Amino acid sequence: MSNTDGDNDGQKSKGVFPTLVANGEWLYLKGEYAKAIESFTEALALKPDDKNCFVGRSKCYLMMGQTENALRDAETSLKMDKTFFKGLYQKAEVLYYMAEFEFALVFYHRGQKLRPQIQEFRLGIQKAQEAIENSLGTPSSVKLELKGDLSFFKKDEERVQPIAAIQNLKEKKWQTPKNEKTTKQLLGEFYSDKKYLENVMKDKELVKGRTKRGERLQDVVETCLTYLDTCTEFWNQENPVCTQDRNRKLTQQRCSKPPHRPPSERAEFLLKSLDDIDAELTFGNAEGSLKKAEEVMMIVQKWSEQEFPNKKEVLGSLHCCIGNALVDLGDMDQALEHHQKDLELAKQCKLPEAKSRALDNIGRVYAQIGEYERAIEFWEKKIPSVRGGLEKTWLFHEIGWCYLELNRHREARDYGIRSVAAADEIADDKWQINANVLVAQSELKLGNFESCVFHFEKALTHAKLQEDDSAMNAIQKALDDAKQYLPQ
Repeated sequence: MSNTDGDNDGQKSKGVFPTLVANGEWLYLKGEYAKAIESFTEALALKPDDKNCFVGRSKCYLMMGQTENALRDAETSLKMDKTFFKGLYQKAEVLYYMAEFEFALVFYHRGQKLRPQIQEFRLGIQKAQEAIENSLGTPSSVKLELKGDLSFFKKDEERVQPIAAIQNLKEKKWQTPKNEKTTKQLLGEFYSDKKYLENVMKDKELVKGRTKRGERLQDVVETCLTYLDTCTEFWNQENPVCTQDRNRKLTQQRCSKPPHRPPSERAEFLLKSLDDIDAELTFGNAEGSLKKAEEVMMIVQKWSEQEFPNKKEVLGSLHCCIGNALVDLGDMDQALEHHQKDLELAKQCKLPEAKSRALDNIGRVYAQIGEYERAIEFWEKKIPSVRGGLEKTWLFHEIGWCYLELNRHREARDYGIRSVAAADEIADDKWQINANVLVAQSELKLGNFESCVFHFEKALTHAKLQEDDSAMNAIQKALDDAKQYLPQ
């Protein structure tokens, strides 16, 4: 091949690459994640070291529930530049949705130190801290339920997370154990792990190393130790060792062979089971999640409501788990049946949060199988129970997106405007992009070209604030197309 041919190929690659990236970002905004992945992959074949492409593809994988692929791409973007803030944020997001809240918190903090003006890192820190706090919980506040997941249809990396009052863990007034003996009793089998990690920290050369995923070993160990200390403090506060010893002796005296599981043991069994079921689904093992949920349901069904008053509430959560696993396995009819049973039990028990969860999931299934009218029907029933700006903006966006798919452009536009208002209220740039794109698309179909251009320009402004080059390119392309319809 002549040098001239090589130069021409190079020029062609330079022209094709930004087009592929812009196309991938546009497909991502439209929710066509598989096609977007193909576009980003083609772009990476031309520029294998483009870190923005890896982040873009990671976002798509995350939306499709392929968390391992999403994490791998996010980490690859950081191999090239450890201070790449988009890669840090994406890795934190993936870890968060893998329920690795402590590790996610580390990367949210790293990103905030580098880019304190970007509010996503601050919000990430808050939601990770809230998740850690909720995972610890208190005996009186633990609720055996799983939230609905609209990740198949969301146009952003924020998953469905109802807003709640966020409290920083540092504000807690813990009752710290006084001595090593107390710590050993509280941690039980985890005490040896704590001592091992403390010894690792003493090896200054070892902690300078890195894990296969690229984290500094020192950061990982410090995070684990902090978590164990938090657990120790929490368990000491809720059930001091002296009380544990007294309760154990009383139990040994009164019931040498208990005929049934005591309530506390049942609660512990259920909490662990629900965690296991959710973990299996999170890591892509839908069959394992389904099998475990069905096994636990058979056990719970044998319990009497007199012995376990929360039986119906737990069964509702299990129906939710089974429904979510069946969605991943592609059995939508059976999934709907289980989510409907979850809804019925929530109504019987008068549990508004469980009802909201079931409505989320039913709407999600209907949307996935293309029955947009039914999805709208159930999602609109959820509106009265919506709390907080983030929950409003994604719900209005999803309903508007369904109306757009039905070519009911006025309704799509109206819900898009409501989503914009909610996103503006919480000053969330990402959702301001998504909501404005939805309004712009609707206005384009309605022939309101000036309004269409206005909302594309607003979306572009927020993309620039995010310093998201790929989104900027995609929106700019759509904006240029829309401007052609304006009167000259």
